Amino acid sequence: MGGRFTGLARAQRLLHGEDHLRRLPLRMAEVLFVSKAIAPPWNDSGKNLVHDLARAMTRHTPTLMVGTQPLSLPHTRSLRVYAGSVGFAPALLDQARVFAHLLGARGHALWHFFFAPNPRSCLAGGLALRARRKRAVHTISSAPRDPRAIVPLLFAEANVVLSSHTERRLLEAGLAPERLVRIAPAITPLSPRTGPERAALRDSLGLAQSAPLVVFPGDLEFGEGAHLMLQTARALGPDVQLVMACRTKTERARAAEAKLHARAAELGVADRVRFVGETPRIHDLLACADVVALPSVDLFAKMDYPLVLLEAMSLARCVIVARGSAAEELALHGGALAVEAERDALTHTIGALLSDEDARDRLGADARASVCAHYTSVVMAEAYERLYDRLLG
Repeated sequence: MGGRFTGLARAQRLLHGEDHLRRLPLRMAEVLFVSKAIAPPWNDSGKNLVHDLARAMTRHTPTLMVGTQPLSLPHTRSLRVYAGSVGFAPALLDQARVFAHLLGARGHALWHFFFAPNPRSCLAGGLALRARRKRAVHTISSAPRDPRAIVPLLFAEANVVLSSHTERRLLEAGLAPERLVRIAPAITPLSPRTGPERAALRDSLGLAQSAPLVVFPGDLEFGEGAHLMLQTARALGPDVQLVMACRTKTERARAAEAKLHARAAELGVADRVRFVGETPRIHDLLACADVVALPSVDLFAKMDYPLVLLEAMSLARCVIVARGSAAEELALHGGALAVEAERDALTHTIGALLSDEDARDRLGADARASVCAHYTSVVMAEAYERLYDRLLG
């Protein structure tokens, strides 16, 4: 976690000791970040990760792919590739523009790709890489459902995974250890709110002061976490308010949300469950929550450690994740609770936290300490720049 290497770097440690990596030759180089358009709004963990990494780098110069508006970040360069600020998935025309740019790109020592592996993007990346004879890093932003189908398509010299969970699955699927590196995702920590500030936020959000507040910041389509939270809301009783902060990324997500509304009515919890969809005030919502829960075992289409959970932890909030998911690793440093993804276990854990303010405060403090020690953009950038040094040295 926090940027520890696998494969070649592990062998280097054994042969030369920990100081070997720190003595690798340092080389200032330009790195082309190949990603979706890096532009506001900052509501997408894929582009947020790229943005925070670029901002925290100190020894290499990143070039970011943007839309019509240049990005004002010190020590970075903006390259207009996209026709505009694209959504969660670039359109086919935008993908073609990226591919055409790679075929004609000049002056970058290294390419760094950021995307969830899929056949089309892997094929295009591999073709451009071979045509230009470049060295490349690929950050696997979201773990594939079937690693065995994806491993033969991976084209980069170094493939970065975000968790031990995905690292293990790719190794089992046959990816060579020397091509695999693990670097945890990261955020810029947010500032916790005081009690009066949290009360004021509840007022401004139209939330009851006296009722305990549980927030689910997960997906509507995948993982079954949303349905589980509705069942848990019923079991917790009428005094607990549940907020579902879920983005509708696709038309299927809209249909899934309609089913959840119907299910809430069936369970008799519609009056205490609030669907806010995508909200520009997600940080305020997290800050005034008593518990933030994302009990989804399947995190398909999300980062292994969802950035929204790291943000909640940095706000000193209690965070619950599903046992057996990649996000379970957030509990290793004491910053989160891993719970079986079933109603009774979740009800018991959330109920115990809601009835014990001291326990919530302790867990929240541990959560913030964990993020500040292991999951900051500075820690992440240092790990990536060591990887760049290794590839370019």
